[in-house]
Amino acid sequence: MKVEGFVADGYEPVREVFRKLVDEGRETGAGVSVWKDEREVVRLDAGWADAARTRPWQAGTLVQPYSLSKSFVTLAALVAVRDGALTLDEPIARHWPAYGLNGKEATTLRQVLTHRAGQPRFPVAAAEVDLLDDAALRESLVAAAPEYPPGSSLGEHALTYGHLVDGILRAAAGTTLHEVYDGVVRPALGLDAWFGVPDDELGRVADLEYADPAWPRLLHAAPWLQIPGGVLDVERANSRAWRQSVFGAVNLHATATAMARFFAELTAEDGPVRRLLGPELHAELLEPQVTDFDEVFGTRITWTLGFVRDHGKIAKGGIGGSAAWWSRRHRHGAAYLTRRLGDHSRAAEIAAALGDDLTVVGED
Repeated sequence: MKVEGFVADGYEPVREVFRKLVDEGRETGAGVSVWKDEREVVRLDAGWADAARTRPWQAGTLVQPYSLSKSFVTLAALVAVRDGALTLDEPIARHWPAYGLNGKEATTLRQVLTHRAGQPRFPVAAAEVDLLDDAALRESLVAAAPEYPPGSSLGEHALTYGHLVDGILRAAAGTTLHEVYDGVVRPALGLDAWFGVPDDELGRVADLEYADPAWPRLLHAAPWLQIPGGVLDVERANSRAWRQSVFGAVNLHATATAMARFFAELTAEDGPVRRLLGPELHAELLEPQVTDFDEVFGTRITWTLGFVRDHGKIAKGGIGGSAAWWSRRHRHGAAYLTRRLGDHSRAAEIAAALGDDLTVVGED
């Protein structure tokens, strides 16, 4: 497999690391992008975009990066806050009365966005619900008691994040996650990234594959990913129905270039995210909100409203190995997006070639 693309002077180590990943067979389809000072200084592509290995991975290849999707759910929620439909700290139940049951009466949007709402997974009652039945999955969260009192503990809301925000937007703003993302967020930020891939973009989507058939069972987060069934099933994930659905916690489809550019512009005072949200909400988005042991990650972590943050980076990744980040030390945005579902060692090696460290640590 060839490595296509370019690197600017000084970024040659990134190409060498990527080439090694491909040559060793650790990577079969991925893209790398780095943006610095408003230009793309690295764009590398290698491998195949399809399971049959007939379509080369290209710069425009879209792939599902799992939890990296959550950052864009956050932006949709903050657009509703910007527009005055709700606030970060009032009880959600003021707008969504049905949700305010069984210990969720005082749950706030801030708690949802920082993974402290006590619903890090769908309840057992949803075990027989199809993963594309949005309404039934939302109702299962409405009926369920939280696993812990909201605000008292921390655990990434691995699959529930998007459904919670979608329910809040429907109740408070009379709109949906998809409508806010596709109608406001995506065009404002110029993102080549989609919830619900349109018909004319489907040909760019990469097929997911396991690095190891046992991968879904070996994940530390596996207990939080079992309901509804099928989220980690690549046959289901590679289906047209899934790609054109909106499962906000995990199924954005994006290019590496789009994610790297987004993170490169994320903190800019004259950037598109600040223009979208306004100065106050932009600052809220990036500021540390909570530092604690995250039971789903299995480590101490600092969450902003939509990202993982420490002294070296503002970042978000997803199970399977994809990651994107803003380097606070080197002031570049970078992304490694892969279709080969394994661990994060590949992205970590690319980051190391850039002088970055993707180790998750709390910002105390």
